[in-house]
Amino acid sequence: MRRLTGPILTRRSLAAMLALGLITGCAVGPNYKQPPVNVPDVYRDVQGPPAPSASLADQPWWDVFQDPVLKGLIDEALRSGYDVQLAAARVEEARARAGIARSEFFPSVGYGGGWSRGRGSAATFPFSAATTNAISANVNFGWELDIWGRIRRLNEAAKAQYLASEEARRGVLLSLVSDVATAYFTLRGLDAQLAIAKDTVGSFQETYDLFNRKLQEGAASALETSYAAAALAQVASNVPEIQRQIEATENTINLLLGRNPGPIPRGGDVDQQPVAPEIPAGLPSTLLQRRPDIAEAEQQLVAANATVGVATANFFPTISLTGLFGAVSPSLDNFYPAGKTWSIAAGLVGPLFQGGRLRSEYDVAYAQWDQARVLYERTVTAAFAETTTVLYARQQIAVSLDELTRTATQYREMVRLSNMRYNSGLSNYFEVLYAMQLLYPAELSLVISRVNLLNDYVAIYRALGGGWNIQTPDWTIPSAQPVATNP
Repeated sequence: MRRLTGPILTRRSLAAMLALGLITGCAVGPNYKQPPVNVPDVYRDVQGPPAPSASLADQPWWDVFQDPVLKGLIDEALRSGYDVQLAAARVEEARARAGIARSEFFPSVGYGGGWSRGRGSAATFPFSAATTNAISANVNFGWELDIWGRIRRLNEAAKAQYLASEEARRGVLLSLVSDVATAYFTLRGLDAQLAIAKDTVGSFQETYDLFNRKLQEGAASALETSYAAAALAQVASNVPEIQRQIEATENTINLLLGRNPGPIPRGGDVDQQPVAPEIPAGLPSTLLQRRPDIAEAEQQLVAANATVGVATANFFPTISLTGLFGAVSPSLDNFYPAGKTWSIAAGLVGPLFQGGRLRSEYDVAYAQWDQARVLYERTVTAAFAETTTVLYARQQIAVSLDELTRTATQYREMVRLSNMRYNSGLSNYFEVLYAMQLLYPAELSLVISRVNLLNDYVAIYRALGGGWNIQTPDWTIPSAQPVATNP
């Protein structure tokens, strides 16, 4: 967009634009053009065949997530969540503001009336010192002729703000779906960690009880008993911490659902949650159409561009029509036809000297447009970076999950073999305790890796602009699909 520099308008250019505006009624200021952005052809370091045009984002969220309890929680959040209610209220506010801007296309019509009673001084008006009544009633109107397109630019800005709020609402819906799914998978992972910790505590408790009995009988050493007690205490200390995290995660989910704190129902275990082996990401260029944050940023840029047009139109005179129709009479009986009055006029008001205010207002509008342009370009670039990050992370998490699965499998075998050696008298119980101490963190790491893979799956859906073509305005599950939500 070209910025006005130097003297804003010469006399010749002012006369030319005045004539052109009177003839065509054009809107001054720049027309919107989408800024060019550098779109990558492929996502960096993402393995696999070339990206097809289809994408995971084309699917509605209720097809992406298969856990019926999770579906019910998401559906409840979309119906009752505070973020959804706030977003809907912001959309209604923007819609109303667009209605205010649209009203300036039409003439404003008002009415007025008055009554007065008075008497003149007998010394000043000796022959007309009578008491008189005066009753007036009128209908008036005013209408600004939108010669320069100031009102059209105001409407363009208001409409873009409304569309931006709608895209922001869609972004809130996508974020809410993602946040509930992420918190739910995290909760199921904590449940799995708690189960592992309690099972391990039970095993160490049995070992400690065994050594403690043998110690009392003189068949075991104090060293073995202390070792078993320390191993038991170390694992047992993790149980309350995991329980604290479970409580906090349940409260987070309740807040997302608009509930008071309470228990959250559970569905499938963390290792039963399905994740597609291949995730179609689609072409990077399609992010420009799918992601709500990009669409919102562009609408904000459209609004800023229109505001520059408003600031440009303020340099030109305002032409308006005014009128009045009414009557003035000493009594209501004489209103018509004798008391009828009317007037109609046209006015032109324009700036002559403002002390640089109009130029500064234009500079403000241009600077705001420049900021909106940079924000749009940054949002686009950030979208490519975010999507590349989560797609690459999935590959690495999958590799890590395979390695941790092998690690946990080998440690379980190590525990089994060490128990066999102990029962055969080939080793002492220190080997068993050592193997169990290695197995416990390996199993925890395996659960965490599975949760990371599930949460990255959610992050990919969000980064791709998931559900962008869902037709239902509230994004809730179609009523034909029942969802279980009871614990």
